[in-house]
Amino acid sequence: MAQPRFLLKELAELLKAQLHGDPDSVITGVMTLQDAQLGQISFLDNLHYLKQLRQTRASAVILQAEHLPQCPAHALLVKNPYYSFALVARLFEQPDEFIPGIHPTAVIGNNCEIHPEACVDACAVIHSNVILKERVRIGPHCMIGERVVIGADSRLYANVTLYTDTQIGERVTIHGGTVIGSDGFGFAQHQGAWYKIPQLGRVLIGNDVEIGANVTIDRGSLGDTVLAEGVKLDNQIQIGHNVQIDAHTIIAGCTGIAGSTRIGKNCRIGGGVCINGHLEIADAVSITGMSGVSRSIRRSGVYASSVPVQPYSQWRRNTVRLRQLDDMARRVKKIEQKQEENIP
Repeated sequence: MAQPRFLLKELAELLKAQLHGDPDSVITGVMTLQDAQLGQISFLDNLHYLKQLRQTRASAVILQAEHLPQCPAHALLVKNPYYSFALVARLFEQPDEFIPGIHPTAVIGNNCEIHPEACVDACAVIHSNVILKERVRIGPHCMIGERVVIGADSRLYANVTLYTDTQIGERVTIHGGTVIGSDGFGFAQHQGAWYKIPQLGRVLIGNDVEIGANVTIDRGSLGDTVLAEGVKLDNQIQIGHNVQIDAHTIIAGCTGIAGSTRIGKNCRIGGGVCINGHLEIADAVSITGMSGVSRSIRRSGVYASSVPVQPYSQWRRNTVRLRQLDDMARRVKKIEQKQEENIP
């Protein structure tokens, strides 16, 4: 495949950007500010990289107008450099070849509806009554359970498992090793033993969702586990049964969400966050990485609960004092009571 080439003026038109420099400069690729070379375009979105901007060898940089004086290259001025760079990067993306059809080693169950323009790769297993819409791609060694429905233009990479009755919307991407629809963690205790509660619900995934590698999403116990349109999940996330995540929320890797929690629209959840079950999180909530959420969050805003890393000796002293807080609080309360008694 020939390497894509664009004139800078063509990229400016795509982005509706203000162009400073040679409109006929040829752009043949994208790269970071630090590593870019002649012919490549980069971007500035984080002020930590201002030094790299001043030293970049890129032919052009996408940035905001206020940083133009520090740019040694041609420039495209936009309001949102990161988003604009994403649009440009798509032009240089070289996706895998898509060949419709079913590989001879794939196993297909009864009564399946597989669109002629869908692709089922080697060693995939498709159980009965599955529906694959147009341009769906099922990667090698995927397992698709009974009565699964996958919408148009969705892609499953290698070794994805979809359990029975899972429904996937259109333009959904699911990366390798992810398991969707496995049983939720539901057990009832009786006479000292744990008894499994049947998990009878489903997982419903909306349009334009992206799910990273090795994510696990449990089916609902009675109702459904739901990811609304535009949700983006990083790698290695655990989502418990009956969790509902509303539209355009984004969650970073290694986060765990316990069962029956509801997360609103346009939320941002950092990596390694632990969220207890049966909570409500409002729209437009941001939670910083490594936070623990044990209570519902009713108002939008930024929330944090983690302790930043510190020297071990300092951490040890602080931990000792933390254990003493309850005793200290009681002593302070007694002192305050005595002072109140002595007030004439």
